[in-house]
Amino acid sequence: MRPSDLVHLHLLLNHFPTVGMIVGFGVFLLALVKKSVDLRRGGLAVLFVIALLSLPTYMTGYSAQKSLKGMPGVSQGVIDLHQRSALMALIFMEATGVAAWYGLWYSRRRAWSHRGNTALVLLVGALTIGLMSSAANVGGEIRHPEILSGPEAIPATEGLLAPHWLASDFITKYQYSHPWAWKTLETIHFMGLCLLFGVVLVGNMRLLGWMRNAPLEGFHRMLPWGIWGFVANAVTGMMFFIGQAFQYIENPAFHWKMLCILLAGGNVLYLTWHDEVWDLGPGDAAPAFVKVLAASQIVLWVGVIYFGRMLPYLGDAF
Repeated sequence: MRPSDLVHLHLLLNHFPTVGMIVGFGVFLLALVKKSVDLRRGGLAVLFVIALLSLPTYMTGYSAQKSLKGMPGVSQGVIDLHQRSALMALIFMEATGVAAWYGLWYSRRRAWSHRGNTALVLLVGALTIGLMSSAANVGGEIRHPEILSGPEAIPATEGLLAPHWLASDFITKYQYSHPWAWKTLETIHFMGLCLLFGVVLVGNMRLLGWMRNAPLEGFHRMLPWGIWGFVANAVTGMMFFIGQAFQYIENPAFHWKMLCILLAGGNVLYLTWHDEVWDLGPGDAAPAFVKVLAASQIVLWVGVIYFGRMLPYLGDAF
């Protein structure tokens, strides 16, 4: 993708996190009022999808930032504030997505989620809506200085909502000035990938027909471990990205890696949502469509690993 394409992609996506979060949260609240299991699962699914879409929305923002650099009438201070507030919102958005997925996974074991998960989704979701709205408001001020209420408007959302340690420059300098930081992140990233891919491989190989005598219920219990592996990967990977954002965002291998992650996330949602997949007993064969999904899941995560490894070798960004 050309840098200009990424800017247009950011403009296309940047309303989805805020609006989608409000829609998903609203459906979840309605489900609690009506005590509807189906509505609740629908709301959680929307929150999970929005958490996935928030990743490319944030990352393409760096292309938009680069295109605005040096433009007359554009405040670099507002851009930096938008980046920090967007990262804070992204952190809470991904936490909401993880909590939403766990609620979907747990509903397979019980018709209704336990109160702890419901309370967590409500708390983190409400905070995310506030943070997303704040980031969106600051983003609107970048090209519309006329809506600023005065010089005090820029620092008004700083502090707790956009701390200085979330700035790209701060994270980059910290990694370069502390040699152990990158090595530690790389170790955690590798361990998270091993955990994630191990769960993906074992569970999907069973769906493809291997270990057919094993009931799928046992593999279903392993899924949270895979999600925790993904969380470790997402956190450390985001630190890598922020440390060298403009090198990553202009690398075609990174674009393919993110596409594989998004498709794999949608695949996970489908397999989590449909209970009939997990009703297969010992000796039962999965339907042909499920086998296709299982094979694609393995291929997609192999693609994530491959394109991640090829980052220094494909393109000329590094």
